[in-house]
Amino acid sequence: MRRDLHDLGWGAALALTGLAVAGYAWVSYDMGSLRRMGPGFFPVTLGMLLAGLGAVIAVPAMSRPGQSRPFAWPEIIAVVAALLVFGMLLDKLGVLLTTALTVLIASSVAPRGGLGWRLVLSVAVTALVWLVFVRGLNMSLPVWPGALR
Repeated sequence: MRRDLHDLGWGAALALTGLAVAGYAWVSYDMGSLRRMGPGFFPVTLGMLLAGLGAVIAVPAMSRPGQSRPFAWPEIIAVVAALLVFGMLLDKLGVLLTTALTVLIASSVAPRGGLGWRLVLSVAVTALVWLVFVRGLNMSLPVWPGALR
C-alpha cells in the first residue's frame, strides 16, 4: 500500500520546524507566566501550534493511500520571489507599495486569469496591512518611499 508521502513529508516538516522554534525559544528566552508573559511565551506557543498542525496533517497521511502529484514549481518560485522582493524593497519603497507589489507577484501564478481581481486583492491586502501594522500596532515602518521611521 502506498502512503500519502506528500502530506506525510510536509506535515513532518511543519512539525519539526515548530518543535525547533519552540525548543529554541524555550532555552533562549524567559517564559514568564500567564499574567506576565516573557519574550519566549509567544514563540513557544506558536511553535507548539505549528507542531500540532504538522501532526494533524502527517498522522492521517500514514494510513491514507497517496497519489503522485507534480511539484508546483511556478507557485514556489512566485512566493519566494514575492518574499525576497518584500524583504529587499521595504526600506526603499515603504510598506504600502512593497505590499501591493508583493501581492501582485504572488498572485501572478494563480489559475484564475485577469488583472482586475489581482488589483482589488492587492489594494485590499495593502489596506489591511496599513490598518493592522501602521495604525493598529503603531509599528515604525516606512509607509512611503523616503519616509522616515
